[in-house]
Amino acid sequence: MAWPTRTRTVAHWWRLCMGLLSIVVWLVPCVNLQPAENINYNLVHSWADKLGMELFHLGDFITRRKEVQESFKEAKVVSRNGASIVDSMAKEIEMMMDLKVSAVRRIMDTAENTALSHQNDLADKMFSYYNAKEMLEPGDPFPPIPTPAPDMDKDIGEPLIYVQPKVVVLEKRPEFHNTPVNFSVSSVHVPVNVFDRAPDVIKAIQWSENLDQIFRDNYKNDPTLSWQFFGSSTGFMRQFPASKWNKDVPVDLYDCRLRSWYMEAATSPKDIVILMDGSGSMLGQRLDIAKHVVNTILDTLGTNDFVNIFTFAKEVSPVVTCFEDSLIQANLDNIRELKEGIESFKPKSIANYTAALTFAFELLEETKSSSRGAQCNQAIMVIGDGAPENNKAVFELHNWRDPPYKPVRVFTYLIGKEVANWDDIRWMACENQGYYVHLSDTAEVREMVLNYIPVMARPLVLGRHDHPVIWSQVYADIEDTKLSDYLWEIKQCEEQKADVLEYWQVQDRMLEPSEMHRREYRRMKETWNQPVDSNVYQFMTTVSMPIYDRRENALINLTTDINPAAKSIPQVTRIANILGVAGTDVPINDIKKLLSPFMLGVNGYAFIVTNNGYILFHPDFRPIFQGYILKPSYNSVDMIEVELLDDDRPARDFNPVLLTIRDSIINQSTGSKWMLVKNHFDEMKRVNRIKRQYYWTAIKKTPFTLVISYPEQYGVSRMDIRTEQEIHRVNIKGTNIRSFFDGKRWKIHPDWLFCKHSNRTFKTPEIELLYFLERMSEPGWRWPGSRSAMPPEHAAAMFSNNSSTGRYPSINEKESYYCDRQLMQALVFDARVTGWFSNKTSWHSKDEKGTSASSPIAVLMGLLPRNEFKQRFGVTLAFLATHSGLTRWHEFHSNGLEDTRIGEAFSQNNTRAIDEIWYKRAVDQHFVREESFVYSVPFDAGESKSEILVTASHAIFHNEGGKAAPAAVVGFQFQHSALYKLFHNITGNACAMDDKDCYILDNNGYVVISTRVHETGRFFGEVNGAIMKRLLEENVYKRVIVYDYQAVCFKSKNDNNASSMLLSPFVHVLRLGKWLLHTALWYIVQLMQWAPGVSAHFADMHGDLNGTEPRPPPEHHERNGHGNGKKKNDDTWLRYLTLHRTRLKTCDMQRELYTLFNEKDNVVYNMTAHACERPFVVLPIPNSNLILLVIDQLCPRDASLILTVNPQTIDYHLPVNDSLACFKQASEFNRVRPQSCISRHANESAIKLCGKGCAVYANLGLLLLCHILSRWL
Repeated sequence: MAWPTRTRTVAHWWRLCMGLLSIVVWLVPCVNLQPAENINYNLVHSWADKLGMELFHLGDFITRRKEVQESFKEAKVVSRNGASIVDSMAKEIEMMMDLKVSAVRRIMDTAENTALSHQNDLADKMFSYYNAKEMLEPGDPFPPIPTPAPDMDKDIGEPLIYVQPKVVVLEKRPEFHNTPVNFSVSSVHVPVNVFDRAPDVIKAIQWSENLDQIFRDNYKNDPTLSWQFFGSSTGFMRQFPASKWNKDVPVDLYDCRLRSWYMEAATSPKDIVILMDGSGSMLGQRLDIAKHVVNTILDTLGTNDFVNIFTFAKEVSPVVTCFEDSLIQANLDNIRELKEGIESFKPKSIANYTAALTFAFELLEETKSSSRGAQCNQAIMVIGDGAPENNKAVFELHNWRDPPYKPVRVFTYLIGKEVANWDDIRWMACENQGYYVHLSDTAEVREMVLNYIPVMARPLVLGRHDHPVIWSQVYADIEDTKLSDYLWEIKQCEEQKADVLEYWQVQDRMLEPSEMHRREYRRMKETWNQPVDSNVYQFMTTVSMPIYDRRENALINLTTDINPAAKSIPQVTRIANILGVAGTDVPINDIKKLLSPFMLGVNGYAFIVTNNGYILFHPDFRPIFQGYILKPSYNSVDMIEVELLDDDRPARDFNPVLLTIRDSIINQSTGSKWMLVKNHFDEMKRVNRIKRQYYWTAIKKTPFTLVISYPEQYGVSRMDIRTEQEIHRVNIKGTNIRSFFDGKRWKIHPDWLFCKHSNRTFKTPEIELLYFLERMSEPGWRWPGSRSAMPPEHAAAMFSNNSSTGRYPSINEKESYYCDRQLMQALVFDARVTGWFSNKTSWHSKDEKGTSASSPIAVLMGLLPRNEFKQRFGVTLAFLATHSGLTRWHEFHSNGLEDTRIGEAFSQNNTRAIDEIWYKRAVDQHFVREESFVYSVPFDAGESKSEILVTASHAIFHNEGGKAAPAAVVGFQFQHSALYKLFHNITGNACAMDDKDCYILDNNGYVVISTRVHETGRFFGEVNGAIMKRLLEENVYKRVIVYDYQAVCFKSKNDNNASSMLLSPFVHVLRLGKWLLHTALWYIVQLMQWAPGVSAHFADMHGDLNGTEPRPPPEHHERNGHGNGKKKNDDTWLRYLTLHRTRLKTCDMQRELYTLFNEKDNVVYNMTAHACERPFVVLPIPNSNLILLVIDQLCPRDASLILTVNPQTIDYHLPVNDSLACFKQASEFNRVRPQSCISRHANESAIKLCGKGCAVYANLGLLLLCHILSRWL
């Protein structure tokens, strides 16, 4: 039998190799050292050479890189045409967006006609509909029927109305993120502050149910449609397909009228000045209501609006000092700043209405004349408890100069229950095309404030035929940014609870400095967790359109609207009402799938910029932190804040070249430019400096501009197949293309659009691919012409000219699928030429493919059976990823039994091919050292108790006609312990001695090998800052500063302002939770008899979350020096256990990252150690991205010096009361206004509806419910 012979041969060669290695190890100590040296340069050089050679031969043999390179020789290399690519992508996106606009337009038209035809219907208060928060699924128990309330006086209320919830069958659908839905009906969401049985609300719910048919037709015409909806001006939202409302949040804050897609469609852009009465009478509840009004107004504004808040007493003052005398863009950051400013406001003195109104008019006039602000609608919002006069002279001077037009609308909000003088403040609104509201309780604030939107929409409605198409800024589906503050509060409470429980277990060990540092560092790392790709939120843009009431007159109770005290007299009067807004969501991921990342290649990317310069999406868009909390200003990220030029300028000193490019992009020009940029990646811990090419063009009929970018060094060329290798030619030859994808050891990029069926869903992308491969082998296969079909109305016009019937096909009747032809051709070619990679072939005949017989380890590898590679070298898996998104792998087992768990673990986390970090780094490394591998270990891997895996990767380039393009990346994973063992075998005991420290560092300064395993994966500057500093000084590494303009900091929250509690219903939930926590802590302390120092430690920990070293507990010395360390007052522990809350704050941070100075023949590598003047030798490890560093430990060093890659807050040296928002406001960037602006109409003066009072003429039960909600939620 051959097997024993082979085994004896392998054993013989193994003994020979070990013998050779032993001789080397024994000879190492015999090398003579120079008297002045403790580190022998030549010896270290031999270590580096030997380690590099052994690792390279191992990788060369394992990955069979030569064979892979040979496999791609049939392909060709062509030039990449950036201008053509960006134009093609923009047209695809434009076609897709046209389809969505077409669907919304049909909803709008149907809604207007339906409302008009049902105008005389009576409201049925017992009407049953699919309530998204109450509807049931089959099998769900029906809720108990509430006990009917006794009849109330008909003048003040009605008996309880109960309608049994409807039952609906729901099915999870992947295109709706596995949300259970029903495609037969729509569901209705009603906000908590809206009574669904109110006559106007239930009537609108009734007639809007007829929209279900158009919803279904839209979906039939375009199965790629996401959620379709109708947001009513009465507050409810009808959504298709029907689904239950998410009940995971403690309070439902959603109101469609406060969403950007509704607000921007219902009104044209607006400049708003908010004037808040600062007189001494505005105290107590009046102040609380006034602040709630201001905050609600701010919630209705979007990024195309401009606003500022001023308080007026004897003088007019801005609530945010640095925003003085200007209107600021209503983005999330500025709105948050204004809300914080209004929280701290305290009334005083006497209000001067004349001065305030004059100031507001002058500010609006100056804004318009200087071409700043929105340049469309203008309004003044006056909030006070009564005006001493009507200030007619001010209005005549500033607002009545061009009758019948009044350029500035005035909205007045009268605050207080008992207000004697309401005539003047109502007159201001009615005579200036505004609206008057009287508010006496916080429960009615939202509904009353929202009345200003229909008033500002009147010019739109009077225009009748002009329905502006609005595209929103990116946002997180139904989430509210207020939820971020709530989640952060909960997070802090959980941390304190964890501290309490931990102390209960470990007692005083928690106060040890190492434990304190570990806990602090762990929590800071959590705050730095800013994933780019996350499934926590569904980010999207929405296209919307206003829906008008086509009636010109209606029977209105004028006296109730204008003077609640007067007797009700219904009259026919002129109206111009907005019924609501129609819209559909466009998920950002759906847009990304149209971008053909395959055409951009590795390290290429695309992004979209809005008219405001903000990104709709970008590979560096990081909207969340802590892994699940939305950032306060997540959707106000400017493109110049993510495209970082490599120009060494200080933070926020943006290069004029970049600003010029930005202006060209927001103006929707077409252009191109190359720039030197800094690209950070891998959790912002690595960076490369690269020259990139940019191309941009407008997406027509939208406010968006598409930009693509790719590296100039290797992005200008790409791989392509030859004509004879096309799929249909392969089929003609009788080859089954399905056979190229045999087995289970392959995956395709999960986010790319290879082929997509419109009406079918598949469990995995691989199953869907196999389905289409079989279809392609069938006769009659044809490639669809476009990803998006033509909108039906466009197709109707075209077919009516070419067909006698005028009939046009729907998407279902034409092509129910799409395939990216170029991508599929490349994928099938790659699969064909790499099919051998995952096969279990004998490797003993592959010596000629790059394995050198001069290396003992290479000889040994050639003789070992494949299943012994894991046992001998720790190799667990080899992989291959191609430019077309295909990933293959095969496992190495330590025994004859097959174990697929290794491959499964790899395939779960490494299927994104050219988007994987190891792929990108390998391609970059090709231009540093062509014949080399990139080695990496996970960050902070030494802290993990599990086996550490080292990942090695190498780029395969295909050359043809003087051009080269990356074709694939090969690599392998092996156990870190095996690498350490190899390193130890080469260096012997030299690195185990107390007088030397040996490190292997990667090209970004992270520890790959250390004699102390717990240091593995750490940044070397944190391990030995003094030597890292020397490496910088000697140009081994180069420091690269990267700015993070999307960072989040934590500001101390030490206010007890009562108004803040009224602004968010979460506060009352937190108050209850805080009381329960304090009560529990009190009992725990009594049981355990805590030392007060522990509590102090908790207080210090939560007082500063920005990464500073925790201070020692105040009573630590007292405890150690005075027995039990107890204080005289046993209740002082409560002071320390009180939660020191922080609030989220937008800030800028910077990271100091490092990269190897890759200058050829760097002289530093020829320098020897010289006593303690240069107590180290550093050398590159050949054929790798690693360096070997040997340090003389006998030389003293500054242990306090630490260099870190962790983010540090940037200090702009601002004045005491200024914030980052103020600093950004001082250097405002250009923006382009939306094309649509409808701000006035000649017939608007005929509309006399201008306000409501607060008399109790509505349902008393509803008001009571609203009051309870405001107090307890």
